[in-house]
Amino acid sequence: MSVNTLAITVLLVSFFVMIFLRFPIAYAVALSSILCLLSQGRPLAVVCQQMVKGISSFSLMAVPFFITMGVLMGSGGISEKLIGLANACVGWMRGGMAMVNIVASYFFGGISGSAAADTASIGAIMIPMMVDQGYDADFSTAVTITSACEGLLVPPSHNMVIYATTAGGISVGSLFLAGYLPGALLAVSLMIGSYIISVKRHYPKGDRFSILRLLKQLLTSFWALAAVIIVVVGVVAGVFTATESAAIAVIYSLFVSVFIYKGLNWKGVWDALSECVNTLSIVLILIATSSIFGYCLTTLHVPDLAAKGITGLTSNPIIIAILLNVILLVLGMIMDMSPIILIATPILLPIATSIGINPIQFGIMVILNCGIGLLTPPVGAVLFIGSAVAKEPMEKVVKATLPFYMCMIICLLLVTFVPQISMCIPNLFGK
Repeated sequence: MSVNTLAITVLLVSFFVMIFLRFPIAYAVALSSILCLLSQGRPLAVVCQQMVKGISSFSLMAVPFFITMGVLMGSGGISEKLIGLANACVGWMRGGMAMVNIVASYFFGGISGSAAADTASIGAIMIPMMVDQGYDADFSTAVTITSACEGLLVPPSHNMVIYATTAGGISVGSLFLAGYLPGALLAVSLMIGSYIISVKRHYPKGDRFSILRLLKQLLTSFWALAAVIIVVVGVVAGVFTATESAAIAVIYSLFVSVFIYKGLNWKGVWDALSECVNTLSIVLILIATSSIFGYCLTTLHVPDLAAKGITGLTSNPIIIAILLNVILLVLGMIMDMSPIILIATPILLPIATSIGINPIQFGIMVILNCGIGLLTPPVGAVLFIGSAVAKEPMEKVVKATLPFYMCMIICLLLVTFVPQISMCIPNLFGK
């Protein structure tokens, strides 16, 4: 066995063994990388060099700002305003509260960019409200956790920034624009599934549609939605970079939460910032340790070997695209979202581009696959949060989520095989 083959075996086997032993993902990534370097006789100083290099990026500075923006807006009473706006839009339909849940998640996702934050904030309000109106608790939870994944696609999403940095040379503004239609497609597919179930179970309708109520709620929610406009329009128009727009959005969200909606006092601000530090420390440690792992993969030419292995199985681009999705879905079942983006992107992106998939379109595919992974056991973080918020057994929630998995897979296949869904808005703006 050659030195390279031994190093690859040590890297991948030790990594997956530690994953299945439920090591924290950052430890698994770092320790497997160290073992790989030792098997090659490389100096461990490389570990420190690559960790520092991994987080020494101006683009990555947008990540803590977007996380802070999401926490401040989520803690500042924004959820109730967006739920009211969603209710005015779609609450009149059969199963109206389920539709409200889905649309509210689309709005809130554009502010938080986090499926976990969406589930915790929207779910804490919507699940009890739906149960009180006659909806089953497991159905209410399933709607909440699946619709929360819209927030991963609707900009601004810090996961898009991580993907753009990992992929190299990808425009964050283009990724932001590319996420709108797939996010809307996911919302529509979930609404269709919810409507079918609501008709079968005779769930109630809401109040009749009123244009005056819609306008009133739109005015009330304007300050929340304006945060998204500031970020996306600013980046797309080239007024400022993603990092600069994120910093401006933090100041704006602080002002809106404290002085306009008055959902936060200064003590609440410090609590929110403390939560941001906890979240950010996890994300940055993952980015730093994944940088070592990525270095090992690159020096050992694993991306090239993976590309040859997959293309050696078949030359059919449709089958290769399906294989890429299957790989990402399986990884999503055992790993969290950020490490998948950081580890899988350098390996799978060259394969995707070789069959004609645009890197921006592939980014949407990666994020949607990871979103589905957040809902699947054994590691599905959003699944666990939803179960905890609803106080429902995870097994019961998974069973209720099965029809919505189908909706999400259909959406994923459309995004994979119809590039225009992701690319039409970036192309329209010349991005």
